[in-house]
Amino acid sequence: MDNAEWDERYSAAELLWSAEPNRWVAAEVASLAAGRALDLAAGEGRNSIWLAGRGWSVTAVDFSRVALDKARLLAESFDDDRIARINFHEADLLEYVPEPAAYDLVVVAYLQVPADERRVVLRRATEAMAAGGLLLVVGHDTTNIAEGAGGPQQASVLFTPEDIVTDLALGGTTVRIERAERVFREVEGSPRPAIDALVRAVALGE
Repeated sequence: MDNAEWDERYSAAELLWSAEPNRWVAAEVASLAAGRALDLAAGEGRNSIWLAGRGWSVTAVDFSRVALDKARLLAESFDDDRIARINFHEADLLEYVPEPAAYDLVVVAYLQVPADERRVVLRRATEAMAAGGLLLVVGHDTTNIAEGAGGPQQASVLFTPEDIVTDLALGGTTVRIERAERVFREVEGSPRPAIDALVRAVALGE
């Protein structure tokens, strides 16, 4: 889907996704000290807004103007300064080049694109990490079509934890893999959980 199609999709509902942060992002990041965060494919901003509420300075990047406008409105609805902590940036991730070695946290959540495009984004994501910074990648796992619930039904945009580990090894930036596994989400009304791939990696210094 291109940005016009996503704009249309985001326009069709008050919130396409939950206003709450993704459960895996919250679980993996909650114990970290606040710093600078980069949220790639930020959508309606649920993870960026949660991070800002915890003191992070966040750059939220998405190619849907509608999604980012909704994210701004949601951030402004809170009775604190989180809107001031977020820089909303409209850009196609295949063209966007973040500030190098600048971020303590990079989140790539549910960016479901073909493998060649995913590798471009992940290479730039790792290049954006400061030494000791954390990269968190989570998305719909390849097994979700046959064994899980919901999510895209095109196998070409799904991935496994092993796929992400391989992508990161090809990226040219040295990282240490701390976690790479399938995780399971209960889905309301479904007898089967959704299956996600989760990878947590730390950038190593010189």
